[in-house]
Amino acid sequence: MRRKQFIAALLLFALSFQADAATGRVLKVLPQLLDLQGRHALSPSLYDRDAYQARLRQHRTQVSGIRFDVEWKTKGEPTAPLSVIVEMRGMVEGIEPKQYAIEEKIQGGGWFNHWTKVVLAGNEYRNFGEVTAWRVTLWEGEKFLAEQKSFLW
Repeated sequence: MRRKQFIAALLLFALSFQADAATGRVLKVLPQLLDLQGRHALSPSLYDRDAYQARLRQHRTQVSGIRFDVEWKTKGEPTAPLSVIVEMRGMVEGIEPKQYAIEEKIQGGGWFNHWTKVVLAGNEYRNFGEVTAWRVTLWEGEKFLAEQKSFLW
């Protein structure tokens, strides 16, 4: 009798760890301007990166695009493909505000956080103009998992 109780308890314990669906979080979003060579910094130093980003914000003619570094994490096994969507709002002088979205397919799973880079550069960036607000969302197929957005969104 004791053995049956042990097996039943072990079975209930194992079933409690079965994942229904993936859950996720967007932990951090770092929007960074890119120079004409596609660099966001001149050295690995965080201080130098921040100083270079301030310089690029002041000298817009030296900017060729923007890169969003997105840190995200999921728990559980995804039942559909995962994707990160970056939505941006921006403005070019004399033209109505624009909205643009980029979707990046990602591979989830594992115990650790993941980083994904989403880039808007070249003619698309010049036609879009300066990014004034952004929102990053994490999706499992059609299911919304998480978001992080800028103050102006």
